[in-house]
Amino acid sequence: MATPHPLTTTATGSDVRVRFCPSPTGLPHVGMVRTALYNWAYARHNGGKLVFRIEDTDAARDSEESFRQLVDALTWLKIDWDEGVEVGGPHAPYRQSLRHDIYREAIDKLLATGALYESYSTAAEIDARNETNGRAKQLGYDNFDRDLTEEQKAAFRAEGRQPALRLRVPDEDLTYVDLIRGEVTFPAGSFPDFVVVRPNGVPLYTFVNPVDDALMGITHVLRGEDLMPSTARQLALYDALIQAGVTTFVPRFAHMPLVLGETGNKKLSKRDPQADLFLHRERGFIHEGLLNYLALLGWSIGPDRDVFSLEEFIAAFDIVNVNPNPARFDQKKAESINGDHIRMLDGKDFAERLVPYLAAAGVYGAGEPTHDQIVLTFRAAPLVQERMQLLGEAPGMLGFLFTDQVVVEDDALKGLPANAPEVLDACIAALEPIEEFTTEAVQSALSAKLVEELGLKPRVAYGPPRVALTGRRVSPPLFESMELLGKDATLRRLRALGGHLAR
Repeated sequence: MATPHPLTTTATGSDVRVRFCPSPTGLPHVGMVRTALYNWAYARHNGGKLVFRIEDTDAARDSEESFRQLVDALTWLKIDWDEGVEVGGPHAPYRQSLRHDIYREAIDKLLATGALYESYSTAAEIDARNETNGRAKQLGYDNFDRDLTEEQKAAFRAEGRQPALRLRVPDEDLTYVDLIRGEVTFPAGSFPDFVVVRPNGVPLYTFVNPVDDALMGITHVLRGEDLMPSTARQLALYDALIQAGVTTFVPRFAHMPLVLGETGNKKLSKRDPQADLFLHRERGFIHEGLLNYLALLGWSIGPDRDVFSLEEFIAAFDIVNVNPNPARFDQKKAESINGDHIRMLDGKDFAERLVPYLAAAGVYGAGEPTHDQIVLTFRAAPLVQERMQLLGEAPGMLGFLFTDQVVVEDDALKGLPANAPEVLDACIAALEPIEEFTTEAVQSALSAKLVEELGLKPRVAYGPPRVALTGRRVSPPLFESMELLGKDATLRRLRALGGHLAR
């Protein structure tokens, strides 16, 4: 059995340092958020530090808009960080595009030890040599430039060639113990010396990412399994960085399972609706519910338990307990868990979270909601908290309270019983005498008139007034809704539907 690098970190507790280092391209993806969540939870569980760093060296694809969206996403989710962009820290700057001088210093140190060397071979020359030597083309570079003499280098420069810099890969097995997957060994010769700096002097991601980790003291690299093949190159580079005095240890690695789409066995694509974090927010996920569900994509708090608070998650989470098998995104389960978290909210908190969704849907009309509208929202919120899975359902459930013109849905009209006009007339007769229009008085009057006197079953009795008041077959509790609307509006709507049915 191969032995892991003797200088692998033994950091625990408050010495743990993890990082989240996305590229600012496109919209935030739930798989990326799951990575941020696990790193955040591991740091919080251990009392360590989370560093938020931006990998923005690809000028053609990176954008400031995407960076702002990343910050917006983490802020909404309440995933906070201890060092990094926006908050600063001892290893600033935390954007790769601002760290070129730092990389140059590391490159010079590695050149001085001989870990990096100049490589002048072109792709065509590499292919030609492989063909001549009977070596498979897909093996790529053949380490030809490792031992060029100064005369050979001078000759290449005289031709106008600029060298790339390659890392001299150790001629031995490279082994690490993955915190999720166990011992992994990359056999000697499984990959050639690789380019770390382009001929134009710009270092590649394969170089700057481990160098940043080394300089920032990252002890645990927790990332997706799709990045696992690059670990061999990182181990080789870490060996060189230690020799050059850039760092003193190799971090621990853990590769989290892929997140699959709802069907098939492909990684959740950025084009899948389930991948769009902001679409989930727009539909009415709350951060507690979405994070709870994302935590389950590879980890479990215990058998037969899916719903837990973020505090419970942090207390229980350990990266070694993450399952290496792929996890499938299940939209219905995600929404169900979100509904559970909605019901766990304090009543005032829940009502406050409804306001933006009602405003965005135009329920309050133009401009800011009025004081009376906010008061009505807070009075109505308890009627729907037990019935909602997404906050985006609020306009459909509560919109009838904020309008004088109820639009009756087609399926609600079709579902009315044949005697609906008579039922509506009976409702009006029962409600007109009431002076104190409270839930209790309304329920008592309607029950006496419709159920006891007319002998109607509750489903038949209360269906027509529900449709008259809300325009829907399914609505908040009927009697409470009548109290919120008030006597005049309630009677007006009952008469309006009765008149419509009579035509």
